[in-house]
Formats: sequence, structure tokens, C-alpha cells
Amino acid sequence: MLTQIKGLHHVTAMARDAALNNDFFTRALGLRRVKQTVNFDEPSVYHLYYGDAAGSPGTIMTHFPFPRIARGRPGTGEVGTTAFAVPKGTLGFWQDRLVAEGVGNLEASESFGERRLSFRAPEGDALALVEVADDARAPWTGNGVGAGEAIRGFHSAALRLRDGGGSEELLGFMGYEAEAESHGVRRFVRPGGNGADRIDIEVLPAVERGALGAGSVHHLAFAVEDRAAQLAVRQALLDTGYQVTPVIDRDYFWAIYFRTPGGVLFEIATNEPGFDRDEDSAHLGEALRLPRQHEHLRSALERTLQPLEDRMETTR
Repeated sequence: MLTQIKGLHHVTAMARDAALNNDFFTRALGLRRVKQTVNFDEPSVYHLYYGDAAGSPGTIMTHFPFPRIARGRPGTGEVGTTAFAVPKGTLGFWQDRLVAEGVGNLEASESFGERRLSFRAPEGDALALVEVADDARAPWTGNGVGAGEAIRGFHSAALRLRDGGGSEELLGFMGYEAEAESHGVRRFVRPGGNGADRIDIEVLPAVERGALGAGSVHHLAFAVEDRAAQLAVRQALLDTGYQVTPVIDRDYFWAIYFRTPGGVLFEIATNEPGFDRDEDSAHLGEALRLPRQHEHLRSALERTLQPLEDRMETTR
């Protein structure tokens, strides 16, 4: 069993409208944009990161906004819901705030003894806010949400699978333990994790496979402390029979990727070097940062990438 993985590092999803995406995650949810950069493989497309003040592992929601992408089709073989942790007793505040933002499909419920508010982002992302007592993670409060209500980071991610057996075995190998079952969903927890340390599995054998598009999660990334820990995890996965990519430099972390038995793409990402490696921590996410291999495209990208504040200016 692996001991290096401590919980989620980031969750990466697809989008279509960069300005709408930026507006919702910063203004409506109150997260900090900690980095605006571009997709390594398609530099004409943004890669936007949102999280706490520093972009701490376990808080980072990221998006690839492809301007002409179709809406995703929910199904199996994918992440169903990404849940954020909020302080106990704050769901009333969040319901009022999301209603004022025009968010529909709000659904209050209780699962695993926790109160939650489920909803969809403007482009279809399935999200939830879950009340958690005594979450010690410090929130970002720079976007109009007070410290008493602000999102602390991820609470959990839920996998929708046709068969959960292989993925449950994988999570056990990754250091997760089966904790409980509620309404047909099994929860796995990484003991001593980073707060973003719960994975839920819902088995839906009759549901067709989902289709990736705007509102779909592209992959889940799990956190390890450094490159040495990542290499140990990579070797253990290879020894177990998984096909794992070589280590890839993503500027703000190093990454490896592999496909799970249920079809979900997993990443193992390092906590180092962090989002302040190329800009001051007081100004994270304010300027367009480019990977070294794409720096020569800066003038063209600055002309063609959608201004992120367009949507904010027209909706205020």
C-alpha cells in the first residue's frame, strides 16, 4: 500500500467560455484565480487555476476553456460531482448567494451525516458545498466572501462507474480506506490526509459512458510532497501493471498520469514548486504566464485569447 498520497491536489475540468468560467469561480464562489496560463498541448486555449491564497494542494480547481467545445454528456467512467468544504452552518448563506447569482438546480440534502448543497455551474459542472466542522485550512477572502463562510478547499470527488471493484482496489492501494456507505455511495478516506481526502464511488451498471465536454471533469490529480515521492508512486503503479506516463514538468508541479479500471484519468502531482515560482504571491493570477516553449507566441496569444474580465464587466 502506498503512503505518499495525501489527498487531492487539483481537479481539472473542461469549459467553453473563459470569461464566464473566471467570473463564476472567482466572483460567485469567491475563489482566488492563482494562475492564468495556457494548455501545454494547445496553447491557443487557457489553463485557469482557482484556489486559496497560495493555490495550496487540495484547493485548486482548474479549467481548459475550449471556445467551440460541446457540452459534456454526464454518464459513467467519469467524475460526477466535485465537492468543496465550507464551515458548518453556512449553507443558508451560500444558498442565498447562489440564488442571487442566478444559479439554478440547487438541491439541499444530507449524506454521510453531512449537510450539502448541490448545484451546477453555468457550463454544467456538477458541484456541491458540504458543511465541515473544524476544517483548519485558511480560506481566501479577497473576492467578497468572509472568512466565516468561505470555501476551505475540496471536500471530495465522486466517481460514477459501471463497475466499482477495480477502482476500489486501486484506492486501497493508494492508501485510502473504505469508511462508510450512504444512499448507495461508498466513501473512501485517506487517513491523515490534507483535508481534500475523500473519494466517493457510485456504481451505475446500466448507465452509458459519459462524453467529455464543457462541464466535464478531465482528470483528478492526487498530491504527493515531492518528486522523490512521485517516483516511488510511479514505480509502484508500474509494478502493479498500470500504464503510467513519464514525469512531465507542468511548471508549477510535476505530473504523471494513468487510466483507472473505471475509465477515470488520474494524475499524481507534486506539491512543489508551487504557483509562486514565476510571480509574486501577492499578485498570483493577475498576468498571463506562458510555458517557456510557448513564450514566443505571447504577442499572438495576447491578441486572440478572450479577455477574462469581459463577462464580469457585462454582468455587474
